[in-house]
Amino acid sequence: MNYFRRKSIPSMIEEQQAAGKRHMKKELGVFDLAMLGVGCVVGTGIFVLTGVAAANHAGPGLILSFVLAGIVCAFCALCYAEFASMVPVSGSAYTYSYATFGELIAWILGWDLILEYGFAASMVASGWSGYFQGLLSGFGLDIPRALSSAFNPAEGTYIDLPAVLIVLLLTFIVSRGGKESTRLNSIMVIIKIAVILLFVIVGSFYVKPSNWSPFMPFGFSGVITGAATAFLSYIGFDVVATAAEEVKNPQKDLPLGIIWSLVICSLLYIIVTAVLTGLVPYTQLDVKNPVAYALQVIHQDWVAGFISLGAIVGITTVLFVLLFGQSRLLFAIGRDGLLPEQLSRLNPKTEAPSTSIWSTGVIVALFAGLIPLNRLADLVSIGTLFAFIAVSLGIIILRRTNPELTRSFKVPFVPVIPLIAILSCSYLLISLPGITWIAFLIWMVIGLAVYSLYGYRHSKLSQLPSVKKQK
Repeated sequence: MNYFRRKSIPSMIEEQQAAGKRHMKKELGVFDLAMLGVGCVVGTGIFVLTGVAAANHAGPGLILSFVLAGIVCAFCALCYAEFASMVPVSGSAYTYSYATFGELIAWILGWDLILEYGFAASMVASGWSGYFQGLLSGFGLDIPRALSSAFNPAEGTYIDLPAVLIVLLLTFIVSRGGKESTRLNSIMVIIKIAVILLFVIVGSFYVKPSNWSPFMPFGFSGVITGAATAFLSYIGFDVVATAAEEVKNPQKDLPLGIIWSLVICSLLYIIVTAVLTGLVPYTQLDVKNPVAYALQVIHQDWVAGFISLGAIVGITTVLFVLLFGQSRLLFAIGRDGLLPEQLSRLNPKTEAPSTSIWSTGVIVALFAGLIPLNRLADLVSIGTLFAFIAVSLGIIILRRTNPELTRSFKVPFVPVIPLIAILSCSYLLISLPGITWIAFLIWMVIGLAVYSLYGYRHSKLSQLPSVKKQK
């Protein structure tokens, strides 16, 4: 039964408050948290996915797809918000599972999130490199082929140098501390939103309502398929919960930050989709740059240039938030002893988890620079969906086992809303290809080996007095 030893929520809060030198500076508010969420969710998806999904799955009905996906994501977000109001501690789904299901399940979720954040950051860095090299080409500049892409001697490429450099640069920024790094993120997010709004304002004058007919050319089943695709565009709002220990008033601000980030992202996706499908027939949107393409069709090339800049800034914020979230996750796991304790060390000047930050940055830089990761996108999805299911299920369990816990925010209509979140995420899980499940199971086997050989033996929970364990 030691594999399922649990931490009580009061003991987690007590431990975090008594952390002394290992306590991160509390300086983030609702605005900072909302910008973290928007920074991670609104990236390449809004510039690429909207066109592809409209052309192949839902047509103009993709507007409804984003509405449905946003509602389902809202159910998951509400569950995260309740947990955040109860457990204002870094670690997100990992920490919540520690209090609900026990150490082994918490480790599995933590290992799962390491996969999600790590591979996602590596892939985003590779995508950033492609956009950046395209921008340089526009000025007649080209990076030497050997340094332009991941290791592939047959193609004459050995390392993706731009991907490595952007990861290391953002890692340095994250290491400067929560407030300083999130301030830069907020500036980039505001620029990104401004560029998106520029597209909406200019494009709205050229919308042809006839392009919205037929509204659902693939039927309602196409709208549902589009919703499944759109759901994955929202992945990232859960990163907000990893910043719990750096929030001024976590019980109040964390739920608001999570919910506001989702509201802003949903509105942006829906409005951009409506304008995009109104500018050109949906059949023409199956291109890599649908937003820029639509602007070229209406002869607004100058705006298309700003869109390209917005895409680069957007991808940069996604990468930044993923590095931020991964470092806070490693900090929480290291503090619990399931990974080396050095990961929980804080820089005395910046009060940021420097070891976790640079460990994350170096590994992500190596992966992004050397390994082609285009086939691993589904691994990111499977990791996130498992985390959503665990958090939603945890709400139902804790409402029954610990009804006395203080909750400054409560999910309405429990267990209906958490069950909808669980069922919708489960549907998406079984829709993923078999090879994804095989790769995920291999990753889990490696994780269980790490826990058995290191984590179980070094767990701090086994060293605590029994009163601090949740029986």
